[in-house]
Amino acid sequence: MKRIPVEWPIRLGCGFVNLYAGYFLVADPARYYKFVPPWLSNIANSVASVDTYLRMQGIGEIVVATVLLGWFFPRVWVRVAACTLAVEMSLIVLFIGIDSVTFRNVGLLGAALSIVVSSFQDRAEPLTDPKTEAAFAPSSELDVNRP
Repeated sequence: MKRIPVEWPIRLGCGFVNLYAGYFLVADPARYYKFVPPWLSNIANSVASVDTYLRMQGIGEIVVATVLLGWFFPRVWVRVAACTLAVEMSLIVLFIGIDSVTFRNVGLLGAALSIVVSSFQDRAEPLTDPKTEAAFAPSSELDVNRP
């Protein structure tokens, strides 16, 4: 039986959260007005509008979600999406501060960092050290010529 990589439940969780949030940021940005600090609202209004900013944020979150949920994307794309999510959550925690959804942001930050770390690991590596396993194997299974 084939093992499911540990990163998949994390990718699914982060992907669906971003898909959900991204959809509503695009479809109904007014839901998120309360989470935009006044200084960011002023900047957004001087460039375009808060609605435009939130919709662009939503599109970005949908792109991140698509890459995290897509099993066919190369690992480097997954790494970029996870780094983007980690930076986004870090900026939200840093600049927005503690509010009613901080727990979600901190959880997503940790999960995104886990995906980044996982993306650097070689999938071909064994999960445990073969030398350690050999020490506990019956003597007939020990092979000193094994690499």
